[in-house]
Amino acid sequence: LNKPEWYLTQVLMWIGNHSKFLDDKIQPILDKAGSSVNAGLEFSRALVMLILEKLAADIPCLLYDDALFCHLVDEVLLFERELYNVHGYLSSFPSCMHILSEESCFQRWLTVEKKFALQKMDSMLSSEAAWISQYKDITDVDEMKVPDCAETFMTLLLVITDRYKNLPTASRKLQFLGLQKELVDDFRIRLTQVMKEETRASLGFRYCAILNAVNYIATVLADWADNV
Repeated sequence: LNKPEWYLTQVLMWIGNHSKFLDDKIQPILDKAGSSVNAGLEFSRALVMLILEKLAADIPCLLYDDALFCHLVDEVLLFERELYNVHGYLSSFPSCMHILSEESCFQRWLTVEKKFALQKMDSMLSSEAAWISQYKDITDVDEMKVPDCAETFMTLLLVITDRYKNLPTASRKLQFLGLQKELVDDFRIRLTQVMKEETRASLGFRYCAILNAVNYIATVLADWADNV
């Protein structure tokens, strides 16, 4: 259960190792017979069906072990990325995201994603470099003087988007968007709490850093507004 990468990698190796044989030997036979079947894709589809069976059996056994479940989701997302980007798998075919979209598994994924995002926010705001810009010494890069915590937070949101963007249904994507909105609101509250401690020094370093953070986040969210 703690090594899903073993069978996921094995399947990717089988797909890669057989592609030349399928293209050179099998596909011409299908073409000659007037078939529209793509040998390589059908081979991949059949192997992915085995993966789905394996996942359906394994997931109930690790659903409540955060470490194992997170590791499984991470490995499945890496597998999917390689399957589509390297091996040309079709989005209309069955995929692992269908398994991750099933109710019990999906709700667990959302819960765990939120838990780790909040932990990340705790660590980024308690860091000594939280209110310092990474690029403070490079004027042309740092016009907005973005504090490290704001940049890290927006990267966190971007990573979450990248993880859920290939979910098969809009309703599931919207649930993840709901999580991101919760995180934005949580971050806003945290910034407000820090700001209240700084009101006596409204021209102080940290107060200005908070204003820069808010400006940066608002600007980036506006840029993302066109991303359906």
